[in-house]
Amino acid sequence: MKRVPGILILFAVLLGVQWLIVPDESQAIPAFARRYNLSCSTCHAPIPKLKPYGADFAGDGFVIVENEKERDYVTAGDEMLWLNKTFPIGIRFDAYAVTNSEGDVKSDLQSPWGLKLMSGGALAKNIGYYFYFFMSERGEVAGIEDAYVHFNNIFGIPLDVLVGQFQTSDPLMKRELRLTFEDYMIYKRKVGHSNANLTYDRGIMLLYGLEQTSTDFAFTLTNGNGKGLANEESGAFDVDANKNIGVRLLQGITDKISIGGYYYFGEETMHDIGGERKNKVTYIGPDVNVTLGPVEVTAQYLQRKDTNPWFAEAEAETETSGIVLEAVISPQLDRSRYYFTALYNSIDQEQGIGTLSTNSSLYETATLGATYLVTRNLRLMAEFTRNLEMDANRMLVGLVSGF
Repeated sequence: MKRVPGILILFAVLLGVQWLIVPDESQAIPAFARRYNLSCSTCHAPIPKLKPYGADFAGDGFVIVENEKERDYVTAGDEMLWLNKTFPIGIRFDAYAVTNSEGDVKSDLQSPWGLKLMSGGALAKNIGYYFYFFMSERGEVAGIEDAYVHFNNIFGIPLDVLVGQFQTSDPLMKRELRLTFEDYMIYKRKVGHSNANLTYDRGIMLLYGLEQTSTDFAFTLTNGNGKGLANEESGAFDVDANKNIGVRLLQGITDKISIGGYYYFGEETMHDIGGERKNKVTYIGPDVNVTLGPVEVTAQYLQRKDTNPWFAEAEAETETSGIVLEAVISPQLDRSRYYFTALYNSIDQEQGIGTLSTNSSLYETATLGATYLVTRNLRLMAEFTRNLEMDANRMLVGLVSGF
């Protein structure tokens, strides 16, 4: 317990340092801000959380449509060529100091926790790209995570197609854009020997929006086994012949309230000396987003069902349910320099074999966080997480930057 005051003092020192730094929005120029000579606050509040305009910018293939001029590109007199004059590139750097009440390591300097190289922009009119390379994630090279080509407004209708590697949960809540160190845990959870969860996968995503009714639709077709290496013999990325689908429907009720629903289905096959065994995976659940002045609340419930996640001879059907409840407070809306977050995670599981069944709580945490913007592209943060299942605490201070 004596270490807790020390880390609080560290946070106070970090907050004090900001008074020695004169905020200069002209320095807040990561890749897209440099390209269009705009402040980071045009799209983010705070980084990396997207404002509606930032979401629209990403949805347009990372271009500001009305600002696209031929003089800004290399065309060489060829109407079929539309190259960026400069290669847009940016860096994200995250570093933390962490204390834990449990475990052998009670305090840790995780600096850098993450260092990623990002790029995105136009390939052609209505065609964009985005990727990032994790040069360091928790001390090791993680490689490519997001990497896709984005076809915008196909056939002149509000239909977008993304081809490449992305997170299956992106149509729900984007993990990469959260303000907390604590993650949205149900998306990451795997069951038994199953390869399936709602994080990174390879495939295709279709997005369709009806502005008249404020309805958005998303469809994903993925391998269903993550972003692992290709098979050395076959060269295939998928481990079986099956493909997984995800369907997301989001309906705006007012400009402040939206409700959604999600369904995911996949089938996995494992071959061994005992023969062929299968596991069917489904996710289903509702979500809601409400904005009331400076407070934005998002709630997500997901139920996952596996028919045989251990690929055993005697099938053991398993149900896993998860809750993500998040609130973000922006006292001065998108002009705030202080932000406050609250996040609740829970995961429960029920497993049955024949007439027997077991119930267990796998994960439950409550998190409170605070953010201070030093500049538009540098924020300091402090966060406290109570692990309700393990009766343990975690405190951290850190910085998140983009340049």
